[in-house]
Amino acid sequence: MSLSRTIETPEISGALGTVPTPRKHVLDLDDFSREEITEVLGSARGMKEVLGRDIKKVPALRGKVIVTLFYEASTRTRISFEEAGKVLSADVINMSASGSSAEKGESLLNTGLTIQAMGVDTIVIRHPHSGAPYLLAQHLDKVSVINAGDGLHAHPTQALLDLYTVQDKLGSLEGLKVVIVGDVLHSRVARSDIWGFAKMGAKVVLSGPATLMPPDLMRSSKNIARSHFASLVEVDTDLDRAIEGADVVMALRLQQERQNAGFLPSIREYIRRWQVTDDRLERAKPGAMVMHPGPMNEGIEISNSIAHGGSSVIEEQVTNGVAVRMALLYQLTIGPGQES
Repeated sequence: MSLSRTIETPEISGALGTVPTPRKHVLDLDDFSREEITEVLGSARGMKEVLGRDIKKVPALRGKVIVTLFYEASTRTRISFEEAGKVLSADVINMSASGSSAEKGESLLNTGLTIQAMGVDTIVIRHPHSGAPYLLAQHLDKVSVINAGDGLHAHPTQALLDLYTVQDKLGSLEGLKVVIVGDVLHSRVARSDIWGFAKMGAKVVLSGPATLMPPDLMRSSKNIARSHFASLVEVDTDLDRAIEGADVVMALRLQQERQNAGFLPSIREYIRRWQVTDDRLERAKPGAMVMHPGPMNEGIEISNSIAHGGSSVIEEQVTNGVAVRMALLYQLTIGPGQES
């Protein structure tokens, strides 16, 4: 049975096509089916067409209210959600922990309940603690919750825009080799990307220092039973070997603020062994694309020439992020019987 239904609104039906059967929340990609991911990516294509118009505005979410609730700093994610909501004609309210009642000791749950009581439709939350969006989703019954990054756990909308970017460039994701290199241990992006690419049929290979790999991914070398998550990937700490034949190479930010814990002998050693460079990229397939979720430490995890070279799609990732987040806001905010 189809998961989609036709939109009735004539002003936007040509661009948006169909709206998937709405889910209540977007917390991570582990509970998305392959069909759901495909529908989100398809909807994002229509949204990108809207962004290409001279007048970037459609009335799809007129009268709806979206709150971005960010307890951590953000540039790309926050601005893209704000732009996505406004292009769809929603009212977007930006809220930070700084300057809110959180500074007076108000709990996250009470903040969420207060926002819900004001008649908001969707909350987009970024929080330093893993599981915070799940807490809101569990206790708020009148709003949708989108996880914009929680601790070291997940960043599903970044993963979806990464999937869209690769699909837009290379076509089918089935059978592609995707190499993710760097600080996987502290990367919520990597975790969501693993779920997304694996569900779409890509082969995911992780590379980087063994100390910056999640322990559950390294246990296979000790003949310990792997979790389902660990079974989705291969790990090769030798980047020169891992990058052989890659279709996609994604560099992750080396989170230097965490390196005082002794994860690396030195930044110089990391650059020598795991920086994505022109020489290393020659080992990948011709035309391989280079990605980075941002912000970048140029000259550390990725060379300047690669970051701004012809293989890089990093700026396209940012552009595509708006289209993907438009698709998600539309799907979550327009429920059964609410089409305008």
